[in-house]
Amino acid sequence: METNQDRTTAAPGLGRYEIDPGGSTVTFRTRHVFGLLPVSGGFAIRSGTVDIAEPLVGSGVRAEIDAASFNTGSRQRDTAVRSPRFLDADRHPLITFTADRLDGTTLPGTLTVCGVARPVSLTIEESTSSAGAFSAVATTRIDRTAFGVTSSPGMAGRHLDLTVRVRCIRP
Repeated sequence: METNQDRTTAAPGLGRYEIDPGGSTVTFRTRHVFGLLPVSGGFAIRSGTVDIAEPLVGSGVRAEIDAASFNTGSRQRDTAVRSPRFLDADRHPLITFTADRLDGTTLPGTLTVCGVARPVSLTIEESTSSAGAFSAVATTRIDRTAFGVTSSPGMAGRHLDLTVRVRCIRP
């Protein structure tokens, strides 16, 4: 059993780690109905890898998010967002994030949604490591219209504040 004494904020050991889908999530907050009502929800991370390099600036990430896992707890909303009007999860089942460097606590990379790739920078808010594993929390804000998801202007929130929580383990 891991104790708090076993965890540190030091960088994890060098090498490749796999993102643990069961211990990782992408959550979001936005506002809809002309910005009046808050909405929160999440996506499931399907898979991914993190490569820790020396120097740390050369580290990289590849993550796959299941577009059909979009969930706010409202069946009607969730079905609409998965449809061709928004995420088109049948045609674009994966949302991907890739990065090939780390700038301090910023992870600049490329987010691909609905086949549209745009630069996105994640800010690493916290990280912990233990023998053979590490966890990290990162945040960013995205504009869905930059990815061609433009349906329901005014009604559906344009900006999403994302929080990514990952647990990574050595294979």
